[in-house]
Amino acid sequence: MNLPVNWKILLIDDDEDIRDVMEIILKDAGYSVICAPDGYTGLMLTTREEPQIVITDIKMPGLNGLEVLEKIKKLKPETEVIITTGFGDIEKAVKALQYDASDFISKPIDDDALHKALKRAMKRYVDKKQLSDYTTLLENENLKTSSELVKSVNFQSSLIENSMDGILGCNENDIIVTYNRSMEKLLGYPKALVLNKMKVMSFFKPHRFLKLKQDLSGSDFGGKNRLFVYETSMLSVEQKDIPVQVSGFILSQETVPNSMVLFISDLRDLRTLEQEVTDQAKLLHREKMVSLGRLASSMVHEINNPLSGILNYIRLMIRISKKDSDIGSERGLSMKSGLKSGMEPDLTQTRLQDRLQERFNKFNSYLEIIEAETQRCSDLVSGLLKFSRKTKLEQTSIDVAELIQHSLLLCRHKLELSNIIIQEKYDTDVPHICGDFNQLEQCMINLIFNAIDAMANGGRLEIKTGFDSKENLVFIAIKDNGKGISKDDINFIFEPFFTTKNEGYGVGLGLSLTYGIIEKHKGTIVVESTLEKGSEFVIKLPPKQSGV
Repeated sequence: MNLPVNWKILLIDDDEDIRDVMEIILKDAGYSVICAPDGYTGLMLTTREEPQIVITDIKMPGLNGLEVLEKIKKLKPETEVIITTGFGDIEKAVKALQYDASDFISKPIDDDALHKALKRAMKRYVDKKQLSDYTTLLENENLKTSSELVKSVNFQSSLIENSMDGILGCNENDIIVTYNRSMEKLLGYPKALVLNKMKVMSFFKPHRFLKLKQDLSGSDFGGKNRLFVYETSMLSVEQKDIPVQVSGFILSQETVPNSMVLFISDLRDLRTLEQEVTDQAKLLHREKMVSLGRLASSMVHEINNPLSGILNYIRLMIRISKKDSDIGSERGLSMKSGLKSGMEPDLTQTRLQDRLQERFNKFNSYLEIIEAETQRCSDLVSGLLKFSRKTKLEQTSIDVAELIQHSLLLCRHKLELSNIIIQEKYDTDVPHICGDFNQLEQCMINLIFNAIDAMANGGRLEIKTGFDSKENLVFIAIKDNGKGISKDDINFIFEPFFTTKNEGYGVGLGLSLTYGIIEKHKGTIVVESTLEKGSEFVIKLPPKQSGV
């Protein structure tokens, strides 16, 4: 790529390895590169070095990528910002585009995708710079000669023609008089067919065009006779709906009364991103249903055991209650027998009372067992129902020990059937975390199921919690002594559809979705593993902030 010497790029990422690799790629392509390890440093360098383009990661400690984007646009609105995103950050990438980010790139970053994004950012920067220069020219220079006027008009026409946004202008009769190259690309109609021939309403369904005109003449979308970031749909040459964002205004000058100018942005890429977010949610729920099926298969046996015990104790209590009805008769006979044999009446009555008390004690103990076993069934069923529900992300205060206990309640029988011993160690001074209990429980169950699958012949599952005061992070460690993960596989286990299990035992979504959930909670998950010795997954999450 042939670049002018003054293209300067600021790269902001808290991962030193990523910064080093991207710096080499960009310098090899001819760019001047400045690096920053965090958002605050990035803002300082933006002010001092004045780069034309900034590439920033979304997830960073301190000041995140969206906050960096927002502040840069206030400090240096002409600066183009490219967002880099990881798994689970697509929703934030959509917001970044709405905040006027130039582009987004998914991690791991592909060289071609990076260079294409830079090319688009450079084009946007040049267009805006030319428009700014033209505005300055109009403000500071008096156009004194006809040649200057011609140059100005040509320059203005060039700006309209080469704008990345579609520009559509019409006269008071709605006949199109301005139709740039981006409009041709968006709708597919050639300029020769459109200019001074077609009306604006040809590009809309009738009810949508009527609503656009009504909203434009109103004041709800940016002011009287103005529209700002108004969303609707236009019709392509194939009569297919295209989602667009429209900004525009009505001109009321004497020379062009009631003419209309519209600036149109294509929203198809944005809608694709939104669909990806929806698809991720569907995958998350689908994986949860897979886990639920595995839980239910073992839960049937676990619930059956306490129910059998409850039934047996109820039958025993019925037998005891029937025998109690005979005690009155027995008591009368015993009294008579005692009198005949010369026994004291009080002594006979005392023995009968002892027997009644003994049965009463047994009766109470059976009731306590029935209550406990019934509560156990209720907890299991309630846990399954709660886990199966499709819920929105809810931020609540969570005790990690309670989170793990609830997850183990649903998995305990499967662990017992698999001959796995559970060892739990919870630190007492672990602060609460803030997050969605249901989604984090799914992470725990996914990791426990993976540990069970790794210990086909039984083994030991260790679960620890604690608080790292240096990092200010709560950690949950889940360790097994199973078959382990090979060095070739360990770098791919968090990727979607990657699995080391035999066919029919997994589709490779569990760890990928777990990674995404932890990322959404601003946490991290790492794994250490040795073949034939076992694996340890460690989740780190920020503690709940005071007042949250």
